[in-house]
Parts: sequence; structure tokens; C-alpha cells
Amino acid sequence: MSYSVLFVCLGNICRSPMAEAVFRDFVRREGLQDRITIDSAGTGDWHVGQAPHEGTRGVLDDYQISYDGMKARQLVSSDGGQFDLIVAMDSRNERDIRSILDPTAGSEVIRFLSLLPEKGMADVPDPYYTGNFEEVYGLVKEGCERLLVKVKERLR
Repeated sequence: MSYSVLFVCLGNICRSPMAEAVFRDFVRREGLQDRITIDSAGTGDWHVGQAPHEGTRGVLDDYQISYDGMKARQLVSSDGGQFDLIVAMDSRNERDIRSILDPTAGSEVIRFLSLLPEKGMADVPDPYYTGNFEEVYGLVKEGCERLLVKVKERLR
């Protein structure tokens, strides 16, 4: 059995590629890279083909997490049939995802911070605007740890 996860933010250069890289790192450490497919996308097309934002790259470099080969792409309707779980980084992304995907495709759509209800936050702040990449990394790391527990349960 395999499982696939897609992280989605607005432009696919800050939050979702950070989550993709962190989750890939956790999955690799668990030896599950052959069973779990991970990707990221943006709801907008402004940065298609670009590497992650320099702030995201800086944080990932600080924690020695690879982002090699990652390039921004836009969410497409067929992603709904390709991924078991689609994780929105904020409420606007979630609305956009639901409007783009075919509701009969079968993907589960959740908001990232639903994994961390004790934070009392609905949305992962966008460091493209706030500049706080370290804060976002903390949320992403903690949320990806919880997500991995859930995904491993689904793989059984």
C-alpha cells in the first residue's frame, strides 16, 4: 500500500515547499520514501518554475534539509485524482483548492493547522509577507511530525 500527500499554498515558493521538504526528510528518516509520495503546488501561477524562496531555502539549509530539484508548480484539477491527501496552508488556499478540484476525485482536503489544534491558529502565516520563515518552520516541523503519525496509521 502507498499514500500520497500534496501541500498547497499561494505561490508554491514559501510554505508548501517548506512543508514538502520537511515531510520528505521525515519520511526518508523512517525509510518510507518508497511508500509515500510527496509534492507541493500553489494555487497561483506567479512563480511557476522557480526554486523555493530564498527565505525558505535559508531555513532549510540551517536545518540541513534538502530541497534539491524543487520547482514551483500550479495546482491543477487532476491533482485531485493523484493525491490521497491535499494539505492547504491557509483558509484561502483551502477554498481555492476546493474550487479547482473535482469533488468526486476522492482526495481528502485538510488545513495544515488542523494538525495542531492547540496552537489556536487557523492559517500558517505567509512568510512572503511577514518575513518570519523561522516561525513558519517551527509550525511546519511540528505539523509534519503529526502528519507522519497519521499517514503511517493509514499505511497499515
